[in-house]
Amino acid sequence: MRHVARGTPAASLTTEEPVGAGRRDERSKATHRTELFLLAAVLLLGTNPVAVKYAVSAFAPLPFVALRFTVAGLLLLSVARCLGYGRGVERGDLLTMMGVGALGVGMTNMLFTSGVNLTNASDTALLYAVVPVWGMILGSVLGLERPTLRGILGVGIAFLGIIVVVYGGLGGSGSSLEGNLLVLAATVCWGSYTVLSLPLLEKYSPLVVAAYTMLFGGLAALPFALPGLLGADWDAMGAGAWAAVAYSTVLVAAFGFFAWQRGASLLGANRVLVYQYLITFVGVASGMILLGEGLGVEKIIGGAIILFGVYLARRQ
Repeated sequence: MRHVARGTPAASLTTEEPVGAGRRDERSKATHRTELFLLAAVLLLGTNPVAVKYAVSAFAPLPFVALRFTVAGLLLLSVARCLGYGRGVERGDLLTMMGVGALGVGMTNMLFTSGVNLTNASDTALLYAVVPVWGMILGSVLGLERPTLRGILGVGIAFLGIIVVVYGGLGGSGSSLEGNLLVLAATVCWGSYTVLSLPLLEKYSPLVVAAYTMLFGGLAALPFALPGLLGADWDAMGAGAWAAVAYSTVLVAAFGFFAWQRGASLLGANRVLVYQYLITFVGVASGMILLGEGLGVEKIIGGAIILFGVYLARRQ
């Protein structure tokens, strides 16, 4: 009996250890898959300002927003239903998604698209790096985060960088003060969306939240876009413009946004912040390479200040 008793734990260990190792391997593989998804999202989100700028050269900004997010929302909702999600959303939560989508998707992208149409893609990418700061400020106001001295210092430094980049809109190739201010307003709405969607993400999957808020955001933009949609010269739209619309709608809005939300929910906000820096880098680089935009000294300095400020503000 003693021999069996002593042998039982040993046998138990020999069977449990591989199982534990298997679980660790599975978690490691899941993390790697998530990081690959995030890298794909970085490429898509970083090049999006270039795609949007190209699309709105032939497509009015507001109709583009309404079409883009209504279609993207329907696509994601179809995927969610096929995977067994999207059902059983409470009516109160549906109303919340409607409001969050109207502000965080509809208003954000009406401002963003109109701003990109007036300024260059490089300025847009630099200004969008400040989104986490707005989220942190709103989180502090709502009592979701407790501000620290380092966080307050980071916010102040980020604002200094914003001033440098926005001030650059007074001159420079393709840069516009009005466009930069519109993009800056879009970052405030987007940062608010990040915080306001947190209670929804605690109850529903990122796919469901993304699908409904995108759909409601596109529908919220529809009344403003209707005159442009009715008066659009569809025959004059070239293949390149339609390709840019499809890229920004299907790949960026549908897949890229979902991949980003999934990564944030699995890896955490602080780890995902590193990828936000990569989005800024890809956005600036794609504007320079694909659109031939210049990058003055003031934009380099302003961008570096913004990124350093965001790093301090979000570092726990």
